[in-house]
Amino acid sequence: MRAQPSTVVTRDELIQALIPDRVRQGAAYQVPDATGMIKLDAMENPYTWPQSLRDALAHRLADCALNRYPDPHAEAIRAPLRQWMQIPESLGLLFGNGSDEIIALLISNLIGTGRSVCAPDPSFVMFQVLANQYTVPFRALPLDSEFDIDIDGWMDGLMEADPALIFIPQPNNPTGNLFSKDRLTQIVESTQALIVIDEAYTAFTDADYLDWAVRYPNVVVMRTLSKVGLAGSRFGMLIGHPDWIVEFDKIRLPYNINVMSQTAVQFALEHASTLEEQSRRIRDERTRLTALLAQRGYTVWPSEANFVVVECGDQSARTLFEGLKQHRILVKCLDGSHPRLANTLRLTVGTPEESDALLAALDQLVSS
Repeated sequence: MRAQPSTVVTRDELIQALIPDRVRQGAAYQVPDATGMIKLDAMENPYTWPQSLRDALAHRLADCALNRYPDPHAEAIRAPLRQWMQIPESLGLLFGNGSDEIIALLISNLIGTGRSVCAPDPSFVMFQVLANQYTVPFRALPLDSEFDIDIDGWMDGLMEADPALIFIPQPNNPTGNLFSKDRLTQIVESTQALIVIDEAYTAFTDADYLDWAVRYPNVVVMRTLSKVGLAGSRFGMLIGHPDWIVEFDKIRLPYNINVMSQTAVQFALEHASTLEEQSRRIRDERTRLTALLAQRGYTVWPSEANFVVVECGDQSARTLFEGLKQHRILVKCLDGSHPRLANTLRLTVGTPEESDALLAALDQLVSS
């Protein structure tokens, strides 16, 4: 007997039926075009490597076996990374295609459990974006007037939300500050949730919480190499007790770090002094840029990261943002993203030459 043909439907009807409302009504993550611009919007390292290192890396990459799958655990990276970051042998490592993949992995583990995710507010947008994508409940936790942890607000929020997972950037993005160690200790010791301390900006601060992953059973640490000059390689890591790492490795996609990235990261670790020297230059430039902005009357928020947030005062942040684009300079306008960030710009710390161009453009825009 011949099978009956299925009812003919249109592609639009199929999309309506098969793609959830939350996806169809949303939008793809937008990255602005920075072609031909001074790029000060995404907290990248502004420095390239010396030509001799680039030539040596090109030679190394030429030998990559692109016809083979990469090492699924990136074993060649583990020992040099552990040595450079002084990661205790008692802690395990899980690598991700940038921190975003690790955040997604941790949140996806909660699908269908009814348990929630918490993070400071304001903070890194991907915590909430990925929770929403995976239909995992998300609870924002308030910050006080100094953008530190609001202890009473957090205790109330954690009691109501009963989260399984709490992300705490240290320092925070987009505010740039470190949370009080005393308040952070109170949170860690008062919850049974897994706390992920996100140290994306560890190269630009003296704060270090690796020992907390040893001391506390409910703490792991997340780091990335993006901010020290390897944003293009997309390499992040989760550092924690081996018992945590074993469980999360079960839901990690295989071959998630491609062979080119593994080779580039291994090469960079062999020349870690270059990464360290560039990070020192960024910290120095952060100090200089902060002082020069303050001299011009801008309120600059204290920062332990590779960016600064400025309040624009009598000037409109949106107008300055658009004006800077006309000067071929791209920064991040935070105005409208959160009530606490009204009329502010986030400026990635670039080279001294890029900072000078930024300041000159701001001067011209204000005087015109």
